[in-house]
Parts: sequence; C-alpha cells; structure tokens
Amino acid sequence: MSQTQTLSLSAVLGLFNLSSLYLIGYAWLLGMSIWVTFFAGTIAFRTLPRHQFGALQHRIFPVYFVISIALSSGLLALWMRTHPAVRTHYAAPTVADVAQAYVLGAVLLFQALNHLVIGPLTSKTMFQRQKLEKAEGKVYNEPGVSKEMQALNSRFGTLHGVSSLANLLAVFALLFHGLWIGNFGTGL
Repeated sequence: MSQTQTLSLSAVLGLFNLSSLYLIGYAWLLGMSIWVTFFAGTIAFRTLPRHQFGALQHRIFPVYFVISIALSSGLLALWMRTHPAVRTHYAAPTVADVAQAYVLGAVLLFQALNHLVIGPLTSKTMFQRQKLEKAEGKVYNEPGVSKEMQALNSRFGTLHGVSSLANLLAVFALLFHGLWIGNFGTGL
C-alpha cells in the first residue's frame, strides 16, 4: 500500500527533474507521432481536395520531422548521459541500455532521412506531377496520361512508400522504447 503524500512547494518543485523531462519529451514525441501517422493525415485526406491536401502535408511534415529530430536527439542524449553502459558496450546491442540507445538512434535516423532526403524529393515529385497535370489537362490517374506522368506517378508512389515506412518504423521503435521504460523505468 502506498503512503499518503502531502503537497508542498518543495514537493512540487521536486517534480522538475531529468526523469520527468525525459518522460514528457517521450510522451510528446510518441503522441505527436501517433497523431500525425494515423489520424491527422487521414482526416485531412478525407476532408480536403487533393492539391490542398498535398500543400498541407508539404507544410506539416517538415515541422513534424524537425520536432521529432529535436526530441529524439534530446532523449538519446539524456539516455546516453545517464546510462554509462551505452558508452562502454556500444557495440553490444544485446545490452539493454545499448539496445534502447539504438532504438532512439533509429528514430532519429528515420526522421532525419525523411526530413532531409525523402520528404523534399517526395514534395518535388508531387509538385512536378501537379504541374504536368495542368499542362496535359488530365488528372494523374486518368487513362491515357503521358509516359512522363506515369514515371512521376511511379516515383511519387515509391518515395511516399519509403517515407511512410520510415515513419512507421520510427513509431514502432518509440512504442518498443515505451514498453521498455514502462516496465523498467528510465533509469534517470
């Protein structure tokens, strides 16, 4: 049975520590990732015309990826600072603290790739396709589109798929990390 605690100014101020900061950062990153991945895009896709949806995604994703990069970098830095086994056993992913650092590093890598490489290429391809739609007077998926449109469709599909997969892997990594810290704590 737990003890009854009383609130005091010092008790409230004691809530502000590295462990609390870590958990708030993790919760923010996981919640944002789940919302953007599974809800926001679906709602926007069902609500907006395609070109407006594309323009919205073009604006949202860079912000999402930058925040993801910042938060995952902070979490990784805090994890490495407070888990010395990561530095001494960095090549041993079976060491639990090292595995968790790899998981956070994977989130950082996937989101950085999306922000710096895959996302800009996907947006560029989307805008090229929209421009060609105007020039041809046909929507990208109408029968009889040009070979150039077919190539852009294929490129867009591939880039979008790779981006989605990288983002989904980041979400799965975050869920795994959450299961870990939920069972074993942050160790901070």
